[in-house]
Amino acid sequence: MTDRGDAAAAVAVRMLTAVAEMDAAAACPLLAPDTLAELEQSADKPCAEAILAEDLPKPGSVSASEVYGQRAQVRLSGDTVFLAVFPGGWRVVAAGCTARGEKPYDCVLQGG
Repeated sequence: MTDRGDAAAAVAVRMLTAVAEMDAAAACPLLAPDTLAELEQSADKPCAEAILAEDLPKPGSVSASEVYGQRAQVRLSGDTVFLAVFPGGWRVVAAGCTARGEKPYDCVLQGG
């Protein structure tokens, strides 16, 4: 993994850990703006309530982290998380994602 890959993986694990520990104040700032807006709109609740209701897996060990320009994919045991770079650093674009062969990933949490 590269330094950027390590940084992306750290944010993915931090967000999933915060949700697992019911710490919405730590999880919400780690979401990309579109993902945050989509979550609040679909749940019709602020992120602090909505994120804890999402069925996200507990953070597993990181098996791979790949950076593609301004985007990253972090594979953990039991989850795949997609991130993007923003002025404040890496932010989670989608989480709770499972591969579906040739089709796009199916994600529990994702932006619009």
